[in-house]
Amino acid sequence: MTIEQYSYFDTFRRELKNYCQEFSEKFGRELIPLQKNASKKDTHDYPIENPVVYNTALDEITRETEIKKIIIGDNPGKNEQLSCNKKYLVGQAGKIAAGFFQKNKEFNTDFRKNAIILNKTPVHSAKTNHLKEIIKNSSTELKAGIYESMEWMAEKTASLHKNLCLNSCNKNDEPELWLVGYSELKQKGIFELYRQALLKNYTNQDSSQYWNNVFVFQHFSMNRFSVDLKNFQEETKIFQKNIAAQTLGILHRKEIFGM
Repeated sequence: MTIEQYSYFDTFRRELKNYCQEFSEKFGRELIPLQKNASKKDTHDYPIENPVVYNTALDEITRETEIKKIIIGDNPGKNEQLSCNKKYLVGQAGKIAAGFFQKNKEFNTDFRKNAIILNKTPVHSAKTNHLKEIIKNSSTELKAGIYESMEWMAEKTASLHKNLCLNSCNKNDEPELWLVGYSELKQKGIFELYRQALLKNYTNQDSSQYWNNVFVFQHFSMNRFSVDLKNFQEETKIFQKNIAAQTLGILHRKEIFGM
């Protein structure tokens, strides 16, 4: 990263770390029983060690790190919240993502070394759809806090992405922002507020140019990303995966954001 990029990133991760810590201190005791109850229907019992999760992998990024992508998942799951991990996308979906980039060298991306991995909220749930029940049964203050966390993450992520692009050495070095898990970004989806806040941060005159570096995809979990990409390649006869992915990511972006 350039000096300017790294300085901004370092400020971003310190703000995120403080935000997660404050959120956990304020709402952690209320969140844990809600998270446990939401998981009972379809998830084996597991220890909830961190109801709010900061991605400690961000602390491993240095001035020498070459950032190719900012990848946005949904929210921390069972593996992500364990104290031995406290990292995003380290469960099955993360393994699939890492394997995809390792296998497809044309993306020029090491998932664990060249990507800043973030989520739409740092609030844990065993499965993403459990967030609906957690929010439904939350106090008024916690419910507002969870929704605010989505807007906060969208705003800070957009600012980070735009700054990294602005301070890149050249156009080819500008990192892409990949939003994965697009179904819950739709109207009435869990992350509708995230979608609205993200779009708002790219539509002013000074920011719209960076929107071309935003792409939307199916989630890596259950191999949906790879299957969607493969089907798209078969339909369009675009055989270079990196070009096909960009084209598909734009189509999904227009589907979700309308632009």
